[in-house]
Amino acid sequence: MKTKIFLLLLFLSIAFGCSSNDTNGDIQQPDESVYFPPINSDTWETKSIDDLSWNQDALVNLLDFLDEKNTKSFIILHDGKIVLEEYMNGHDASKPWYWASAGKTLTTAISGIAQDEGIIDLNAKVSNYLGEGWTSALLEKENLITCKHLLSMNSGLDDSLGDNVSKENLQYKADAGTRWAYHNVYKKMQDVVALASGSNWNTYFTSKLKNKIGMTGNWIQNSDFNVYWSNTRSMARFGLLIYAKGKWNNSQIVPESFLSEATNTSQDINKSYGYLWWLNGKASYHLPATQLEFNGELIPNAPDDTFAALGKNDQKIYVVPSKKLVIIRMGNKANNDALALSSFDNDLWEKINLLIN
Repeated sequence: MKTKIFLLLLFLSIAFGCSSNDTNGDIQQPDESVYFPPINSDTWETKSIDDLSWNQDALVNLLDFLDEKNTKSFIILHDGKIVLEEYMNGHDASKPWYWASAGKTLTTAISGIAQDEGIIDLNAKVSNYLGEGWTSALLEKENLITCKHLLSMNSGLDDSLGDNVSKENLQYKADAGTRWAYHNVYKKMQDVVALASGSNWNTYFTSKLKNKIGMTGNWIQNSDFNVYWSNTRSMARFGLLIYAKGKWNNSQIVPESFLSEATNTSQDINKSYGYLWWLNGKASYHLPATQLEFNGELIPNAPDDTFAALGKNDQKIYVVPSKKLVIIRMGNKANNDALALSSFDNDLWEKINLLIN
């Protein structure tokens, strides 16, 4: 009897121990089936719509819709493999296009890498890196602003003064953490990383992210903005990296725990915003250039677990873990001019659903 009890206890101990290690808390490991295209190669494995038992009849309608809505390129990845890759309206696979604010999430990824390397602390005040007086706010108010506030869009600085991020234009509006406002001041995180690394933003970005996943493209300074331009597959590579929880093959490029934090609600005001990522499936959301709160999901037609990088004129990266999807759209504005979210998001997902369901 004692032997049987001992064996039972041993079995339970092993079973619960394995369960704890496998789940790694709330963080799931990337599916081993995820495909990664090789670095420095145009090779990219594909998967057919028939392989996935999707609705082939819905494809023509989707492509016509994309064409009519000024799309230049569109890619769907399933577990990393290309299911759909289309170019239209004078664009092709080799041509670069701007990411607009969808590129903000590149800054998020680099911030996570820099923190993992120990050169920055996202909970630290920004003035630790940029020095006191980087804003026009009183010092006691400036010192409330942390790096996380920049990534969460709740620095409290006045968003009504335009996109210039010089000291004169960064003026106090509210205490950091008490007001959400879509603001170009996030760009100061690039300065934080550059100064902390003893390098410059482009060099650090290229060595820590771009080259490691085989992206092409360049940062181009345009007025008050530092905008990333690349071909569509490079945007898809980045989306795949995020889908794979920061891994590329067997290398952890962006810390997984940081990405989990970045793609969940980052503050108490805009439930649908993480660290420069937009989040679906929340009860309410805020939009750029307004302090209004809107009830309901960000993109009702999209799966609840969708999170997205959204840029002006409908530049899109959608990541949908439950469907194993990464979806990319580049082009000119589909409907009305929009800084991030637009009516096109929900309309597009209506067409996508007809295809994948």
